[in-house]
Amino acid sequence: MLLLFDTLIALHIVTGLTGAVAFWVPVIGRKGGAGHRKWGRVFCVALMATGCFALAMSLLTLVDPLATHPHLAGRFEPSFIRGIFGWMMLHTAILTLNLTWYGWLCVRNRGDQGRNRTPLNLALQPLVIAAAIACAVDGWLIGQKLMIGIAVVGVATGLTNLWFLARPRPAREDWLKEHVKALVGAGISVYTAFMAFGSVRILPELALHPAMWSAPLAVGLALIIWHRLAIDRAARRLRRGRVEAAA
Repeated sequence: MLLLFDTLIALHIVTGLTGAVAFWVPVIGRKGGAGHRKWGRVFCVALMATGCFALAMSLLTLVDPLATHPHLAGRFEPSFIRGIFGWMMLHTAILTLNLTWYGWLCVRNRGDQGRNRTPLNLALQPLVIAAAIACAVDGWLIGQKLMIGIAVVGVATGLTNLWFLARPRPAREDWLKEHVKALVGAGISVYTAFMAFGSVRILPELALHPAMWSAPLAVGLALIIWHRLAIDRAARRLRRGRVEAAA
């Protein structure tokens, strides 16, 4: 099992690093251009692979936490390892897959909600909510408040995504905002994973340090807010242009 787990870690690191680098090209670069679309696809494919590898790693940890994390034996209880690197990683993996797929569909299908309501996209919403609840319950059982706090993100993601998918004809600025929210959120998850889960290989105590979780979140939220404001400004300019043209 350890060989399989270590292989998954290596693949997870490669795809995660690819996604982490590709993330910044569409975020910083010109929107809607060929480069934006190209690197956006690279980011989405890399993040989907990263999420799948993390999902497999979390399931193996749930089955046998000590066999998958022998370097933590004697330092942490199996229930702690299963909680942090099993249930919480399972939630983070599903959240990453959810945000990436949802954000990709939002820009690919735009306001065509019929094409956005695919079986996979709809199934990922209750799935991330269920994973978040399982993470929170286990966090409460082992006394890890961080697991409860991170679960709030999963519940909020699933509910807000379902709310948007229920809208019949969203405006251009609405699906653009959802696209930004989801894919920047996926970027937050990959950077958080590298900073928090990745630190367990060097200094395990840092995996639960608030800075490891708050720094990517703060940067990501700032990016989401900035882009949402930019989308609103562009929408207002477009409406003013239409009014002036009709006058």
